Amino acid sequence: MANLKEIRSRIATVSSTMQITSAMKMVSAAKLKKAQDAITAMRPYANKLTELLQSLSASLDGDAGSKFTDNRQVNKVLIVAITSNRGLCGAFNSNIIKQTNLLINQTYAGKQVDVIAIGKKGNDILGKAGNVIANHSKVFDDLTFDNVAAIAQNLMDHFIDGDYDKIELVYNKFKNAATQIVMAEQFLPLVPIEGDNANAADYIFEPSKPEIVEQLIPKSLKTQLYKAVRDSFASEHGARMTAMHKATDNATELRDQLKLTYNKARQAAITNEILEIVGGAEALNN
Repeated sequence: MANLKEIRSRIATVSSTMQITSAMKMVSAAKLKKAQDAITAMRPYANKLTELLQSLSASLDGDAGSKFTDNRQVNKVLIVAITSNRGLCGAFNSNIIKQTNLLINQTYAGKQVDVIAIGKKGNDILGKAGNVIANHSKVFDDLTFDNVAAIAQNLMDHFIDGDYDKIELVYNKFKNAATQIVMAEQFLPLVPIEGDNANAADYIFEPSKPEIVEQLIPKSLKTQLYKAVRDSFASEHGARMTAMHKATDNATELRDQLKLTYNKARQAAITNEILEIVGGAEALNN
């Protein structure tokens, strides 16, 4: 059994760790509320805008908007992996890295696949394979629509110039504080609505439909990327809050076990001392 000094040292270490994880949990909980409100308010608008755009793109004639809907043979793929700048959030980052590697090694095996990382963790790990061509980790320092829109414009330019035939987003979709869903979502080319819903809506266009689509597509794509980054940001704090909550519970349990061990060791030491005193007294009496 370890001596009392070692057990006391371990109890102090575990208690200090428990205070840190508890503080991190509370910080993430405070940030999660704001991030959750932002993505909850934005999601219906972004989804409706994407649905409207897909419906319009499916009904376009001629070359209007074709630069964003051009389905070319897929030889060059660009993956946008959205992770976080910090760790201690469970499997949040590893799930994105695993999904990205799955796309690289299986779905697009034999093709040229490059990665743009949004988040330091994804850049550090995926960059080891040499696939990362750009890193936009600083966007989380000031998460605004304008900053994300600049990244989206860069992606659109890559696609229009023919640098890539397909662009995909890989991110965590926020469901609740304990659940994040890994999404692999096609960014470009635009995916038109198929089936009975393709021509379900009958719109009156002013000005012309092609002119509207030419203005609407870039705005919709910027909104789509901003929604994905916002989703990932909320998911990060939800994952970190859950991970720190479990870490705090584990530290509390370990501290209680160490205290029990310490008390047993101290009681054993006291008992040995009493036995020594009694034995010495009996020896003197004899």
